[in-house]
Amino acid sequence: MPIATSSPVTAPRRFTIGFSEILNFAYDAFSSNKLQFILTSLAMAVGTASVILVVTIGLTGKQYILRQIQSIGANMIYADYQGGSQRIDSTPDPMTVEDVDAVRQQVPAVVAASPTIALNDRISVGGGRQSDILVLGVSAEYRRVRNLVLLAGRFFDQQDSSGRNKVGVITDKLAGKLFGSPSASIGQIIKLSGGLPFTVVGVFKESVDTFGQSEIQEDTMLIPHTVSRFFTPTGAVYQIYFSAASPQDVGPATAAIKRVLQSRHRAESVYSVQNLTQLLSVAGRIADALTLVLMLVALVTLLVSGIGIMNIMLATVSSRIREIGIRKAIGATNREIRFQFLAEAILISLTGGIAGILTGLALPYSLRFFTDYRVPISGLSAIIAILISSIVGIIFGTVPASRASQLDPVESLRYE
Repeated sequence: MPIATSSPVTAPRRFTIGFSEILNFAYDAFSSNKLQFILTSLAMAVGTASVILVVTIGLTGKQYILRQIQSIGANMIYADYQGGSQRIDSTPDPMTVEDVDAVRQQVPAVVAASPTIALNDRISVGGGRQSDILVLGVSAEYRRVRNLVLLAGRFFDQQDSSGRNKVGVITDKLAGKLFGSPSASIGQIIKLSGGLPFTVVGVFKESVDTFGQSEIQEDTMLIPHTVSRFFTPTGAVYQIYFSAASPQDVGPATAAIKRVLQSRHRAESVYSVQNLTQLLSVAGRIADALTLVLMLVALVTLLVSGIGIMNIMLATVSSRIREIGIRKAIGATNREIRFQFLAEAILISLTGGIAGILTGLALPYSLRFFTDYRVPISGLSAIIAILISSIVGIIFGTVPASRASQLDPVESLRYE
């Protein structure tokens, strides 16, 4: 008698949730609680926009600071005499005007140069009062090297230097003190203590106010260095300023200038040749550090927004316990339930993040469109902001999602 074989038992089909269904569930949850989700997304949008705006402000500040430093002198290099070696008691060996000519011949990258001969004098400022004045003997190229702004009149030229003409260019503050205004100063006579008259042919100011921290003081008059040498017993030069052809030439030209100066003087003499590159580098690092600090402060807003997302998702889990029980009863796994609620948290976070990015980029782009100011815009900041928004949604959505996935289906179905 044949033995009857039992038919195979078919396992019950498990209910599964696809990725598209999870997104639909998340969207439905968003639609049913619009006000709560919008307010939570708004907090995320504010935090994301803050990150982008902080980076934009930091880049703008950095750009402004670097431009201000560069305005002191375009590609400027300056040299001065430091003295003899401390180990050798030697006589002074200062720089001379001939050093300027030697550098210009041997360093092709130098396109302009000017010696500086400093003289302190006293002049009459009216009412019998005397005032100290700094007289700097410079060349006609000094204006280009130091990037000076001419407010009235003209700067003395090579012809004035060659002819040893007694002309001078004064600062705007000295012009105001002596003659009332820059325009009223042109053609006026300033007599130094020796009685030598100088005709004022121009009024200038520095591109950036150095507040007396440079070689130019408030009460300064520039005269041709060929005339200033009559006031000094030696041909010594206080400082020499050079201008390189391009920013890339500044470093090599600085080293070449120092080699030329050392080769023309005694071995024990010490000369300092510097440029603004190091100052620009330090200013850039300080600006970057301040931007980073401000960005960290802005990230606190994102963390607060993340806490808001966690709170709203916990409330959502509590209001949907019965729904979770039904889905588990028909076969949904803990992983699928967890991913469903995590997707809702990420949706809130990304919605706020995208809105914040659009808001954060709208301001600098508006300034570019409606004004001539080119505000620097960092695309990297937008990428970082959207990544942080996603990470915040994942981190702060994990706790509610885990709580939802760990609910007991039997207890959830009994929940009222």
